[in-house]
Amino acid sequence: MSNKTYNGWSNYETWRIALEFFDSFEVEEGQFKDISELSDYMKDLVEQAIDENGQNIATDYAHAFVSAVNFYEIAEHSFKMQEA
Repeated sequence: MSNKTYNGWSNYETWRIALEFFDSFEVEEGQFKDISELSDYMKDLVEQAIDENGQNIATDYAHAFVSAVNFYEIAEHSFKMQEA
């Protein structure tokens, strides 16, 4: 079994989305009730950004890429950054 972590994240897809979409994302205290709620919000933001370009083969590939993203990990990181 090989290690598929990437730059400290669980995989390349998670690292890339965290970097491209949420690098400067700030969570305000009380904005989300928990990490799961923030995770769902982040996933919705990314999926909306993909769908804004219409439906085509590239959209299908983008959704496949995003399906491998660990949004909970990104949300957890954002909550930790808020506490720092």
